[in-house]
Amino acid sequence: MPDKPLIMLAAGGTGGHLFPAEALGVALIKRGVDVRLMTDSRALRYGGMFTRDMMDVVPSETVRGRTPWALARTGAMLAAGGIKALALLMSRKPKAVIGFGGYPTLPPLIAAKLLGIPTVIHDSNAVLGRANRLLSARVSAIATSLPGVLDRDPSLADKTTVTGTPMRPAILAAAAVPYAAPTADGPFRLLVVGGSQGARIMADIVPPAIERLEPALWRRLSLVQQVREEDMPRVRAIYDKLKIEAELAPFFTDLPARFAATHLVVSRSGAGTVAELGAIGRPSILVPLPGAIDQDQHANAGVLERAGGAIRIPQTEFTPDRLASEISALAADPARLTAMATSARTVGRLDAAERLADLLMKVAEI
Repeated sequence: MPDKPLIMLAAGGTGGHLFPAEALGVALIKRGVDVRLMTDSRALRYGGMFTRDMMDVVPSETVRGRTPWALARTGAMLAAGGIKALALLMSRKPKAVIGFGGYPTLPPLIAAKLLGIPTVIHDSNAVLGRANRLLSARVSAIATSLPGVLDRDPSLADKTTVTGTPMRPAILAAAAVPYAAPTADGPFRLLVVGGSQGARIMADIVPPAIERLEPALWRRLSLVQQVREEDMPRVRAIYDKLKIEAELAPFFTDLPARFAATHLVVSRSGAGTVAELGAIGRPSILVPLPGAIDQDQHANAGVLERAGGAIRIPQTEFTPDRLASEISALAADPARLTAMATSARTVGRLDAAERLADLLMKVAEI
């Protein structure tokens, strides 16, 4: 039997990069293609389909500062990663390499380009990330999750395909659960998350916002909130005082199922979160992370807001009073929540993994 063709997937070691890579990997394996993941050491703590013997850890470094020392360190680590990536690609001879963003994708993609191996990049954000921007002119094809990302650059738009963000099986299962709006006297389920590392702003704002709700809504509220360990005592104290039914944890491994079970989500607006809210179809209040150079979270939240599936609140306006007002209004208007859920679904692409696999098979000539 001839060897199966191999495609190398390159992704930074965070969930926002690894989860789409995992979903694509599942789709490619079903097509009889072998896959391996090139990543940094952070990915070793994640579960999922990529077992340790399916990973190649490549040295890399994110730009963390503009001092000569910081830039020299980043350059040295990326150069070391490039040397290792060249050796790995020459040994494994993949048909193509696809990158999912983050600086750990630079060494594998640049090495593949030097070796003449077809390359693809995928970006989940409404604006191209910095690493992908550096690679965009050099790769064979570009895949985006959202339309219009590169419309202003004809040289890149011509090789760009809108595929959506590949979704893990857990997300696809959650997407099959229809939205059930809260009843007037039934429980109101609120989910608060802050990204893979949590967010202090949620611990600062959400509990005092809950305090400002009408007591009648306290009795209906079923709250699930991601809370960092250092914030846990003060958050728990407020909910205990109010006798709120609250489940608090630093991280939830079953987040897709929790998305499916909730009436309203309060969250940051990372690319993965926005894509999952669209795929599953849940109303949300989104608070973009401020300070990013390219304002990617602001743009991501804007996609859902324009579709009618989310309320976007800049962090400067994210106050307990504002949040309490929004939650109260939505809890009192089940029809609006249902409409937001339906609108959010228009942004999601449940077949994104297959679309991206199609593009990759074409580029790799498999």
